[in-house]
Amino acid sequence: MNIEAGDHSGGRSELGNPSCEWVLRSLSSFKPLLALAELVLLVAGVTPCTAGEPLLLVNGNIYTADDSNPRAAAVVVITGRIAFVGTNTEAARHSPPGARRMDLRGLTVLPGLTDSHAHLAGIGFRELSFNLEGTASVADLKNRLRERAKQGKPGEWLTGRGWIESRWTPPTFPSRTDLDDVVSDRHVSLERADGHAVVVNSSALKLAKIDRKSPDPPGGRILKDATTGEPTGMLIDNAMDLVQRLIPPPTDSEPQKALEVAGQRSVRLGWTQLQIAGNSFHEVDLLCRLYAAGRIKLQLYDAIYGPSADAQRLLAEGPSINRCGDRLTVRGIKLYIDGALGSRGAALLEPYSDSPRSYGLLVNDPAVLYPILTQALKRGVQVETHAIGDRGNRIMLDLYERAFASVPVKDRPVAEPRWRIEHTQILDPADIPRFAKLGIIASMQPSHEISDMFFAPARLGSARLAGAYAWHSLLDSGAVVVAGSDAPVEKGDPRIEFYAAVARRSLEGVSEPALHPEQHVSRDQALKMLSIWPAFAAFQEKERGSIEVGKLADFTVFSGDIMTIPEPEILKTHVAMTLIGGEIVYDSRLSAKQRPSERE
Repeated sequence: MNIEAGDHSGGRSELGNPSCEWVLRSLSSFKPLLALAELVLLVAGVTPCTAGEPLLLVNGNIYTADDSNPRAAAVVVITGRIAFVGTNTEAARHSPPGARRMDLRGLTVLPGLTDSHAHLAGIGFRELSFNLEGTASVADLKNRLRERAKQGKPGEWLTGRGWIESRWTPPTFPSRTDLDDVVSDRHVSLERADGHAVVVNSSALKLAKIDRKSPDPPGGRILKDATTGEPTGMLIDNAMDLVQRLIPPPTDSEPQKALEVAGQRSVRLGWTQLQIAGNSFHEVDLLCRLYAAGRIKLQLYDAIYGPSADAQRLLAEGPSINRCGDRLTVRGIKLYIDGALGSRGAALLEPYSDSPRSYGLLVNDPAVLYPILTQALKRGVQVETHAIGDRGNRIMLDLYERAFASVPVKDRPVAEPRWRIEHTQILDPADIPRFAKLGIIASMQPSHEISDMFFAPARLGSARLAGAYAWHSLLDSGAVVVAGSDAPVEKGDPRIEFYAAVARRSLEGVSEPALHPEQHVSRDQALKMLSIWPAFAAFQEKERGSIEVGKLADFTVFSGDIMTIPEPEILKTHVAMTLIGGEIVYDSRLSAKQRPSERE
């Protein structure tokens, strides 16, 4: 890729207005006219000159996600926005003098990709702490724990996250005795990758006063040995809090460091926006500090966990658009109705096929959630709800529909609220058309299907798989489907999400016929699931999500053409550059240290 300064003819944007950079530079020697020129440009609708130097990107393989102009070779960027999209020759004519010329040499340029469901702090803590991703067996878990236990001090908690038993042989949960074999003199808590289950050792159980007589808390389950009745050490969903509330909170600096690390990792991987699926106003304040210090560049769209005092604060104050400058919007409330499929917490209409007495869990009472829904409609606050099982999804569709009927459009600040269901993993086929009918956005994670394929058939049986991870059926029904990663549950790599959506195969190329391979999507659909449709889900479709004149210059640049190369090759490409608002926030050539690690 060749980047150089160029002097090109023109000096007018596609909008018909003079380039602010070009005009002000031309008038810089006539100071009495400079202030007047700035005023004229503002009145004319040109963005003030604050977003950096103009750019001319040429010789690119550009996919725009704009159906009226799907392909291009060149883009002109002025003050952080797209001023022209078209051919190299036309772009040169529309580029202001002195624009920085970037010869892409055939690199593939996509609209800046959005992770529609991620947990930014969780990603950072995963990178900074005891990461158990890729653990191959109970023995491997114990070996990693043994090494980790050599660090730290006596009496300190030993915590980690990332194990998942579905690929182990046999695929059974670890137990307190497994952990006790390695660490018995410290409290140990190791969270499953999905964040809906934890295994703890006997020391932690004793501290939490959990024994054979302890009842299951509402929305949670304490797994117990079928013979002895003693707790196994596995705690599901709300039962996790019995132990986790005893773990000392992180220091003031640790969450901020985690957010910074996660933001840097995200732009290295090509994400230009993450939509945070639940956090707190404290985390929002930390993000504002990072933005003010210039230590995070990522665009963020935020939802606050509820039910909570913070959620009530958001309902009282209303949405906060473009908080912390123009990089963060706080507009939603994140709710939960059930748990996860892997830990058998997802709420099902019929029992689990591999656990006939279990229907999963409701982690919140629908009667508690409903008033939040009606308040949100009246305040213009978006609602997004975690629902994985077919019963969980039906409950939320029913609650949404009831709330919509109870609050007339005339009483809503936002007539079409664009509410979301997060995950939408298992649906009764009868419920699929309801998403489009109600205007509910299905926020789904393609990587969940290729991770879950190793245990979902056992959990659900063949009949229910017809409505499992039903991306194609939802799109055919007219619903809006957006794609995310749910990192740190999954790796959080856009290549994996794109690949999973179009291939519907494991990273090793394995397909599971029982999981309906025909539910894969086209590459054009996958691109939109990661670009323009997430922008719509965030009420930002006029600002971002496609490469169109007037929108923010957010681009993800790949080394290979993921829209045409063989599916396995998608995973072998790398991100060459990430641009946000016309600013190059990641360039793979600058330093090998900036590259994602091999594990990523």
